[in-house]
Amino acid sequence: MTPVRYGIYLANLDPTVGAEMKKTRPVVVVSQDAMNDHLDTIVVCPLTTKLHATWRSRIPVRCAGKPAEVAVDQIRTVAKVRLVRKLDSLGEAAADAVRHTIVEMYGVA
Repeated sequence: MTPVRYGIYLANLDPTVGAEMKKTRPVVVVSQDAMNDHLDTIVVCPLTTKLHATWRSRIPVRCAGKPAEVAVDQIRTVAKVRLVRKLDSLGEAAADAVRHTIVEMYGVA
C-alpha cells in the first residue's frame, strides 16, 4: 500500500515507550507523497477520541463519522508495514489546519 498525504489509515503503533500514543488507532499521513512513494517510512499524526478542545496542538476532525482530534504533538515516523487499511481522508480545511499547526509547532512547511 502506498499511503497518500492527509489520508487516514488504521495503524498498529505498538510497541511504544512512555507517553507515546499506543495500540492500533487511526493516523493521518502528513509526509509528502514523493516521500511516501519512495521510502519505507511515513510521517504520521495519531488521532484520538479523547478530546482536548483547548489544546492548540490538537485539530478537531471527524473520522468514520465520529469526532476525533489529530494529535500534532504526537507526530512520529513509522514503517509503512504498520498500516492496516485506509479509513478516510482529511477535508481541505482540516488538512490546512494540520499543516498550519505543524509549521507553528515545528517551524517547517
